[in-house]
Amino acid sequence: MTDFPPLVIDYHGSRLAGVDEVGRGPLVGAVVAAAVILDPARPIEGLADSKTLSEKRRLALADAIREQAAACAVAEASAEEIDALNIFHATHLAMRRAIDALPMTAEYLLVDGNRMPGHHVPGQCVVKGDRRHAAIGAASILAKVTRDAQMVALHERHPEYGFARHKGYPTREHLAALERLGPLEEHRRSFAPVKQWQLL
Repeated sequence: MTDFPPLVIDYHGSRLAGVDEVGRGPLVGAVVAAAVILDPARPIEGLADSKTLSEKRRLALADAIREQAAACAVAEASAEEIDALNIFHATHLAMRRAIDALPMTAEYLLVDGNRMPGHHVPGQCVVKGDRRHAAIGAASILAKVTRDAQMVALHERHPEYGFARHKGYPTREHLAALERLGPLEEHRRSFAPVKQWQLL
């Protein structure tokens, strides 16, 4: 978590929650958010942006986060909510749900990105936060592991779409499957590549 200016945090207590999301870009499924309050007495080595880690490493770290963090929670906004609210507002809804689901009340939030999710708990945004603060990195790992598992489960029901490989992103394989088979109920109807198709 280097190559960035020092992160100045206007909070010095023990209930700082890192918040991040996964799944804004895919054409299918929920957007998933996580919130994590780390325990300074039980540090977790190797926390980083989930996208930079191998799947094996992410899974191992997700287990460590669940076991060693002071508190953690994962929440989501469904494809239907994304279509109703738009992806920006649905992402913030998922973040608020994750914060509210923490078994320990957060006192301060560090949120990846450049917009706060509209929660009453004070905090600050951190651009590239999953690389700059361990709690946000932990949240990114939990969110990605959760959403990837959802895509694997969807793949098991509909293997012809290849969800286990592309995780719902608009890859050539996914777009070709949409062209051939049309959308599933789980597809996001408001996203341009899906809009043109009727529900099978």
